[in-house]
This record gives sequence, structure tokens and C-alpha cells, in this order.
Amino acid sequence: MTGATRTDDPSARRQGRSALNSLRFRLVDSPDSYGAKRRARRARWLSDTFPDLAEMSVLDLGGRVDSWSRVPVRPRHVHVVNLEPLPAELPAGMEADHADACDLPPAILSRRYDLVFSNSVLEHVGGHEQRRRMAEAIRELAPRHWVQTPYRYFPVEPHWVAPGMQFLPVPARVAVARKWPLAYTPGKSWEQAMKQVLTTELIGRAELRYLFPDSTIRAERMLGLTKSIIAVRTAGADPGP
Repeated sequence: MTGATRTDDPSARRQGRSALNSLRFRLVDSPDSYGAKRRARRARWLSDTFPDLAEMSVLDLGGRVDSWSRVPVRPRHVHVVNLEPLPAELPAGMEADHADACDLPPAILSRRYDLVFSNSVLEHVGGHEQRRRMAEAIRELAPRHWVQTPYRYFPVEPHWVAPGMQFLPVPARVAVARKWPLAYTPGKSWEQAMKQVLTTELIGRAELRYLFPDSTIRAERMLGLTKSIIAVRTAGADPGP
């Protein structure tokens, strides 16, 4: 009897994964990707919203020091707070601390800033109560803020670039996080994937408005659909509907 022909070619699988990783890089991760262009557009929107940004003292909750080197307008002073490792050397006008944005130390809570900024962090802090604590600190630390988070009801989950992933049960999301070829690093262990899934919770307008009741809720759109939502408070401004 003639044996079956094997079509499962490992080299073909590797080439396929490489092509998909390249696609994600072009879409999201490369310096000239669509995602990078949207981040640059958001930075311009920030400076347009706060014309005196160059004179401000800014607290960045959950950001990175190097992100501020690529903005069109850099504030007078930026204080970055993050749980990730911090750079050994900081540019002039930059300050950094290793701390939890939902449980800031007294040394930071006792200070006041012109603006609190946070970009794509609120969805990672670990549930509504943690988000409430972070929002409370943001509203107290400065008269102005800009808090962006991906919109839950955009059809593509942005972290894994996976359609509808955010609406799946946890076991299914873990399976996607491990195997989806457009994930940042597919092939994770079950434990790593579970941790990522449980610490990524997209929210909608209703919760963001509840967390920031005196803010304007802006929509950042893609192809006519809301891709992310931003709570913005400008000193003395009417928060609007």
C-alpha cells in the first residue's frame, strides 16, 4: 500500500509565521507603521489641546521615557511612573520612578502637576476598583488630564490584533493569546498567556465617564469607528456632554 504524502512542512510553517510577524510589524510595531502614525497624530492632538504644553509639568502614569523624545512638543518637565525597569540615564527635564499608578507613594501623591497623562494603561491595571483608584489619583494630582484607553467595542482587539477577542470567554482568550499568529509573541506558556489576558480588560464610554465625570470623553476613530476613547479635562473648560 502506498504511504500518504506528508504536507505538513515545518519550513513552510516557519515562513508563514515569519510573514505574519512581518505583517504585525508593519501594522503596529515599526517606526513607520500605521500604529506609530496614529500615536504621532495623538501626540499632535495632545499639544493642540494644551497649547501651553511646553511650559507644563507633566506626570505620565505608565508611560516610557523614550516616548517623550518623539513628540512634537515636549513639556518643561516630565515625571514618568512605571512598574517596568527604568533607564539608568534620563534626558534633561525628565524624572522617573518605579511605582504602581494605582497605589502611588506619598512622595508622589503630595506633589501637584499641571497635567496628568496616561496612554493605553487604564485597561491593564487589574479590574474596575484599580481603575477607580488610578482615576481618583489622576483627578487629584493635576487640574488637567489626558487619559487614553482602547475602546472595548472596536471590532479588533488591539493588543493581539485579533477580531472580537475581547468578547470571548477567558479560556478562549488564553488560547488566542498563545496561538494567534499576529500576537506580539505567539507561543507563550499557558501561565504567561493567562496573566496577560487577566490583566487586559478593555472598557467602554460608560465606565470611562463614570471614572472621570468632570471630563470630556473624546473618540479617536479609524474607518469611521471609535478605536480608542480619551478622558480630557482642560482647566476651566466645560466638560461637555
